[in-house]
Amino acid sequence: MNPIERALRAVDRTQQRHRPLAAVFGVIKKYGDDRGGLLAALITYYGFVSLIPLLLLLSTVLGFVLHGHPEAQESVLNSALADFPIIGDQLRENVHSVQGSGLALVIGILGLLYGALGIAQVMQHAMAEVWNVPGVRRPGYWPRLARCLALFLALGLGLVVTTAAAALVSTTLGGTLARIGGLLLSAVLNSALFVACLRILTPKEVHTRRLVPGSLVAGPLFTVLQAFGAALVAHQLRHASAVYGFFATVIGLLSWLYLASQITVYAAETNVVLARRLWPRSLLQPPLTGPDREVLALLARQEERRPEQHVDVAFDPPESASAPEPEGPEPDDRK
Repeated sequence: MNPIERALRAVDRTQQRHRPLAAVFGVIKKYGDDRGGLLAALITYYGFVSLIPLLLLLSTVLGFVLHGHPEAQESVLNSALADFPIIGDQLRENVHSVQGSGLALVIGILGLLYGALGIAQVMQHAMAEVWNVPGVRRPGYWPRLARCLALFLALGLGLVVTTAAAALVSTTLGGTLARIGGLLLSAVLNSALFVACLRILTPKEVHTRRLVPGSLVAGPLFTVLQAFGAALVAHQLRHASAVYGFFATVIGLLSWLYLASQITVYAAETNVVLARRLWPRSLLQPPLTGPDREVLALLARQEERRPEQHVDVAFDPPESASAPEPEGPEPDDRK
């Protein structure tokens, strides 16, 4: 055993003996097993695809509403739209030149429908992957479409509630106290919204209480991302915007969306690991721990695509894990 492997084995033994460390490592390990980065990238792509038509639709509607009404333009500049990452700066600079267009309105609606349905479908796929639901047990097109509509309704109601709560806090309190109270209230509401959205996206056999731990983590993190993520991205792109213009805005939007997607996937992975007690996981193999074997078996069984297809998983004993495989029939003849 070389010094590097010896050190890694020592770290592995330490994290397996301490439950908090083992649980955190279990979440990270499960994220890698499920290709969480790829799932987050898919969510980011469809989020961006749906966001661009939304901005086109928003600018078109604002063009019809704000034309010739400077008071309404000032109200938009003071609303929550101006605080949206990256887009807020563009809105402040160009609100007086926004104009409505019937063609842009039609294109925006069709593009928003395509992108919104895409992100809802991808998020359902991500939750099924995270919970290792076999393909044969995943819902068909029409049930998925119904879940998409339910997700849009939940997000719309959540946006209305959070906006009203923020307005109430700002009118009741003032100064730093209002800012702190608004962040705390936003964290609570975001956590509740995460529970509602995960309930819609997650397979029915998963009990709602198993969706709470990850939501309690994701809600505050998403609040921090809303409050400080926009400022951080804007700071990083301050000089890039002068050189690359709109391309820097696109990069900033993608970065913000990818962070939000990663929070969502990690929240779901946290729920799975805690619900199934998938820890401790081994950093180096062999040997495999019990949770290691369970995750590998679940990954294999989720590939079932037909009712008549059954996937069975078996593991060699630890002492023979490194021994050569015995001679047997060709792979095509195995059961």
